[in-house]
Amino acid sequence: MTVLKRSLVSSTKTVVEKKQKTASVKPITSFFKTLDGKDAVIESSKLVTEASNQEILPSNSSDISLSEFKKTFVKSLTEEQRQLLDLELSTMEDTWFKALHKEFTKPYFLQLKQFLQAQEKAKVKVFPPKEDIYSWSRLTPLDKVKAVVLGQDPYHNDNQAHGLAFSVKSPTPAPPSLKNMYKAIGIDYPDFEHPGKAGDLTKWAEQGVLMLNACLTVKAHEANSHAKRGWENFTEEVIKKAILENDKKVVLLLWGSPAQKRVEKMRLDKDRIHVLKTVHPSPLSARRGFFEANHFKKCNDWLIENKEDPIDWALVEGNVINYHK
Repeated sequence: MTVLKRSLVSSTKTVVEKKQKTASVKPITSFFKTLDGKDAVIESSKLVTEASNQEILPSNSSDISLSEFKKTFVKSLTEEQRQLLDLELSTMEDTWFKALHKEFTKPYFLQLKQFLQAQEKAKVKVFPPKEDIYSWSRLTPLDKVKAVVLGQDPYHNDNQAHGLAFSVKSPTPAPPSLKNMYKAIGIDYPDFEHPGKAGDLTKWAEQGVLMLNACLTVKAHEANSHAKRGWENFTEEVIKKAILENDKKVVLLLWGSPAQKRVEKMRLDKDRIHVLKTVHPSPLSARRGFFEANHFKKCNDWLIENKEDPIDWALVEGNVINYHK
């Protein structure tokens, strides 16, 4: 009897433990509003235990040391959201991440990330490479922005886009619009040495020129293929942070009507934001005023007048330009 009783107690204890363990495992469900206002539910096939309240790092970035702000932000996310926002957590520069973090859990952005995730699973080729989508944030931290150049769509052919508007990866030759930009700089500064086929504008970004496209991704060989997916909403917030919520003096270079329309409803402090408008440098429009606009010199003249260092537009090593003439 003693043996039987002991066996029954042991069996009962095992069943209870199994029930408790099972009860602690729950499917991940993220609730948010869709763009049309209806409730939407995202369910992940993965399960997490109650231990998910512990610190979670991005799934592909175990060696990355997250900032304290990012660590705190991660704790507020569901597992589904954490997976969708892995790229932002691991590749976006901290000052921008902190300024933009409220966007990441909004319905439009989560839906955008779901779309991109589906494209990746379907093995659709997308530009720029994932690690370059937010390169603008790492090269031009929010507190370093001195000038903003707005583009439209990333280049959609191989080895071109790398996260900066108008810029292309080396050794890809400079596209026509960029060639016209070089020509305009040469008009403004005769000492400017033409960089030939080179088209990488990283040097400008490192000096505080935020070169931002309206859309940050594109399907290979299909222009505007990711338009109206949510990127426009996000980059509008980027622009606002750069020129409205940044206490620095900033030059806003608006080339073409799409760029100009993006900020026409924003209330700009004219003492702090210097706006320059002209046509787009594309060969289709450049001859209608781009070369005569003198935007590169006007940008630097205003920065110097406001006791800021000018942008060194030179791209050839050893090319020295006198910006104080």
